[in-house]
Amino acid sequence: MQKEIKTLAELEEEAVRFVKALAPKDASATLVTLAGELGAGKTAFTKAVAKVLGVEEVVTSPTFVLEKIYALPPFDGHLVSFKRLIHIDAYRLEGGKELAPLGFDELMKDASNLVMLEWPERVKSGLPEPAVGVSFVVQPDGARTISYAETR
Repeated sequence: MQKEIKTLAELEEEAVRFVKALAPKDASATLVTLAGELGAGKTAFTKAVAKVLGVEEVVTSPTFVLEKIYALPPFDGHLVSFKRLIHIDAYRLEGGKELAPLGFDELMKDASNLVMLEWPERVKSGLPEPAVGVSFVVQPDGARTISYAETR
């Protein structure tokens, strides 16, 4: 599936649609990979998803800290029942083995975790198959094309 996004409001609407389509896995975390060039919208999309999930704190790129974990409010019956949103930026990593110090394997064992990982190509060797791969492409007019590849 592909969607063109021209405004922040459209991005937020797309985040609502995306979250409603997510379903936690039974035996492991739900991994969503986010690919695209710098400034393509990966972090903006994660911020919009976090907002939909009820995160009230400011969501920023974890480029320098690599990982941020946000506790999610209790499931209210309208959205999926994740307990934590884990936002990982792998831009500064040099291979899948560098995910280990982040506790990645343990995070992936918890089915209540939604893991959104930017720059998956940097750590591909250390990743399980994602539930959804999301790609962002900046268009000449500044719009973003978001493409989804579901692998479940």
